[in-house]
Amino acid sequence: MQRDRLIAGGMMAAGLAVLGAFALTQMPSAAQAATDGPGPNLIVEVGGSTTGQIVIDLLPEVAPKHVEQITALAAEGAYDGVVFHRVIEGFMAQTGDVEFGKQGGNTQMAGMGGSSRPDLPAEFSDLSFERGVVGMARSQSPDSANSQFFIMFAPGEFLNGQYTVVGNVVSGMEVVDAIKKGDQAANGAVEDPDFMASVTVAE
Repeated sequence: MQRDRLIAGGMMAAGLAVLGAFALTQMPSAAQAATDGPGPNLIVEVGGSTTGQIVIDLLPEVAPKHVEQITALAAEGAYDGVVFHRVIEGFMAQTGDVEFGKQGGNTQMAGMGGSSRPDLPAEFSDLSFERGVVGMARSQSPDSANSQFFIMFAPGEFLNGQYTVVGNVVSGMEVVDAIKKGDQAANGAVEDPDFMASVTVAE
């Protein structure tokens, strides 16, 4: 049975309750000045109502198995055309469902799938979920992340130690901010969502 891979289950519900009094009352600060480390970098070209490029510095020293999976999927072209299916104002933008999230197809199940590759064991760290941090979505099981990831609009410390951090946005945070938002009453589901037109890896 497919499981919704989100920032999620009970944690998502609790997190959104916290957000009501926290992140949603705060305007995002200026794009965080994350430094571009040794990489690799994930280059995301966004299409739809928002266009532009997002550069994510991946952190193989923090989450080697997750970074290996992300870069392999990008190299295969698996992320090309995948929508931002869940986008919550003041919280995060989620994408990466290569199974059910292809733009132009039936995306009603987007968020429920992964990829043909196996799920990953958790690689939790002491890194904090700050604005611009990229984490892996999962179901209730800590070891269920696969292909979906999310980018933080604002700090979400309640996620710390619960989800695997895989990178930081080092360029294009203004593009992230502009991604089409979803209906908060529908857990951020987006009608006619923006999408990742292409995703490549630069070493």
